[in-house]
Amino acid sequence: MAGLANSDMDSQKTISGKANVFAIQRADERYCADHGWLKTCHSFSFAEYYDPRNLNWGALRVLNDDTIAPSNGFPMHPHRDMEILTYVLSGALEHKDSMGNEGIVKAGGVQYMSAGTGVRHSESNPSNDTPLHLVQMWVLPGRKGTKPSYGQVDFTDKERHNKWLLVASGMGDRAPVALTQNASFRVARLDNGVLEYPFENGRLGFLFVADGSVAANGSRLDAGDALRTSGLPSLSLSGSGEVLLWDVPPTIEVPI
Repeated sequence: MAGLANSDMDSQKTISGKANVFAIQRADERYCADHGWLKTCHSFSFAEYYDPRNLNWGALRVLNDDTIAPSNGFPMHPHRDMEILTYVLSGALEHKDSMGNEGIVKAGGVQYMSAGTGVRHSESNPSNDTPLHLVQMWVLPGRKGTKPSYGQVDFTDKERHNKWLLVASGMGDRAPVALTQNASFRVARLDNGVLEYPFENGRLGFLFVADGSVAANGSRLDAGDALRTSGLPSLSLSGSGEVLLWDVPPTIEVPI
């Protein structure tokens, strides 16, 4: 089953039709598939899953929750005009691309690729015995036709323990990863903690709970659950778990 708790929540049309949105997508409402080497759940339309009502949330186009078996992965494949962030939850991610970049990102680290005019890359689990769990996210670029680029950043647990860690931004913040889109991405590891995040007018929020259980403005969210917001002045979180938060602008032009 794939969809949203509110069945009338068209991913982008909702923005112009309703001033305020607080829509929960439960883990079992996502599209999920088991390919043997890959177990994946899509928050938005992706690959064989297509729902015209669920293409994006503002500039956020893809959020895939993937578990890759040992010694397996995605072979070389192309991308263009998309900003791609991969957050490693456990295990290690090996990257190779047509620009000559190679690297391994460990748990808590982030891999970033701005596909621009076009790039090919592979993503794999280099371990012989440990599964790789990651969340891959695609954001519509603020500028098209740019030169492709790649980067990776390691973070410590302390940097996100009961506080927001700003990972990527194109909103003027000083972030380790620079985006061309007017968006930002944060993570936090709550340990019986409390966090707040204020939204500016006209902004959309997308919160994903990677593990644990948290309350978002009083609503319980468990591992795999997500929250889409519009017109929300602030987001209040409490509980214990790993949370990922996007602050994005609304957008209408969405490539399929």
